[in-house]
Amino acid sequence: MMAFVHQTVLKDEAVAALAPGAGKVIVDGTLGGGGHSEALLRRGARVIGIDRDPAALAAARARLVAHGERFEARVGNFGDVERLLAGEAVDGLLLDLGVSSPQLDTAARGFSFQQDGPLDMRMGADGETAAELIRRLPESELADLVYRLGDEPFSRPIARELKRAQPATTAEAAEAVGRAVPRAKWPRRIHVATRTFQALRMAVNGELEALAAALSALPRVLKPGGRAAIISFHSLEDRLVKERFRELEGRCTCPPGLPVCGCGQRGSFRPLSRKAVTAGEPELESNPRARSAHLRAVEKVP
Repeated sequence: MMAFVHQTVLKDEAVAALAPGAGKVIVDGTLGGGGHSEALLRRGARVIGIDRDPAALAAARARLVAHGERFEARVGNFGDVERLLAGEAVDGLLLDLGVSSPQLDTAARGFSFQQDGPLDMRMGADGETAAELIRRLPESELADLVYRLGDEPFSRPIARELKRAQPATTAEAAEAVGRAVPRAKWPRRIHVATRTFQALRMAVNGELEALAAALSALPRVLKPGGRAAIISFHSLEDRLVKERFRELEGRCTCPPGLPVCGCGQRGSFRPLSRKAVTAGEPELESNPRARSAHLRAVEKVP
């Protein structure tokens, strides 16, 4: 079993938002190495951990075995949380989106251009790999994907070069992106292939689709008084969370300046903070990957 050591992001803030305690049942929909789950268990909660990565599940089970029956790991995608709970309503749902450090740092997983490995990028064992996705998609659709999910301005020449090169490894894919982008236009702070790799990973794993499904299920999977806390690292994810939370909160849609609300909007959720919570300087110093993390949380009105 590979080591699965991941530095937990916004741990204290997420735990505070979920308000765990004895008798509460909280779903950690992105179990990973179990850092968030461990903190929730220490506060007395029962935790159901969900992950589709076999390595993450094995590592979390080993890490949390001392908590006995209060911890249960289930194989699956957080987008299927309603089905995985089989009708059980819970007191909390936590999602820590994106990719974990062990996945990025293991060459065989194919997530990163830092080490050469097969161009895979799957978080689980099933489905299409990134190499297969590149081969299957028409050039125009691949370009649109890289632009939409990666915010990559050179998406069209990148897609053209990826289709020409048909990369099978991460190094081949990164080299193809490098050839497609004029050297003078390479970004200064990130690798030239960063945005493209992000887009491919999100597409391979259906990350936005899973998030949308989980957000849609919130009113049904949370008990009255139940809370949801979601940590996102991508602007598209954060926007999706923010917009769905606003819908659930039923915020007033009247034009500004009206003396009295006339729309009558009343939601079944309330926000736990008006703005996204971000990492403080101490956490950023020890974990630079937390810089883009945004935590939003809501509570289902009792």
